[in-house]
Amino acid sequence: MGSKRALAGNANLAFLDSSGASMGQYFVNDVTPEAVRPSTRGAGLVDLTVRLWCDNALPQSEWPWELIRAGQMNRTGLWHSLGPAGLRGWLSVALTRHSFRSLPDRPSGATFHLDGEYIVCADSFYCALGEAVNGPGGYFGWNLDALDDCLRGRWGAESPFTLEWHSSSVSKSSFPQHHGPSKEGVSLFEVVLEIFRDHSIDIIFR
Repeated sequence: MGSKRALAGNANLAFLDSSGASMGQYFVNDVTPEAVRPSTRGAGLVDLTVRLWCDNALPQSEWPWELIRAGQMNRTGLWHSLGPAGLRGWLSVALTRHSFRSLPDRPSGATFHLDGEYIVCADSFYCALGEAVNGPGGYFGWNLDALDDCLRGRWGAESPFTLEWHSSSVSKSSFPQHHGPSKEGVSLFEVVLEIFRDHSIDIIFR
């Protein structure tokens, strides 16, 4: 393409693992090639540097993607040491990955174990819940509306089910106040419990 820049428009940007298989993808806007050079990966291939815009690729999402690429998203609690931006990035990757994999729901009547020891804020609750339902790096909502959607099925669990909430007293004290228009002054913990009750989720506090 010489020295000219070409606007490629919109595209789906796939993330590949070490074997070249897709781990997930983002829809990106305003893709503009910046540089091109022959690739070391094989004849006829090029390495392309581009500038683009992506709403869903959040800061600090590189590490969870690298864990997945390297096959190291294989144990619970990897998110425990993350700060606010890291937790949000973790959840964004979990959502993108789950949407790409389309895991089947566990049948209704299943029991899931939620570890509340490391729940220190709303985002850490969603990290712990996603892990409880869908395993390491799993997703099961990242806000109240998303949680309500997940409880309707097609996100790893079919309602009704049982949620055993371990260290619940620790996590209860860490939830912030809810600032919604209809429940001002009510804790987010109480709103979450109400959503679970609306979907006939049996919660056992440990």
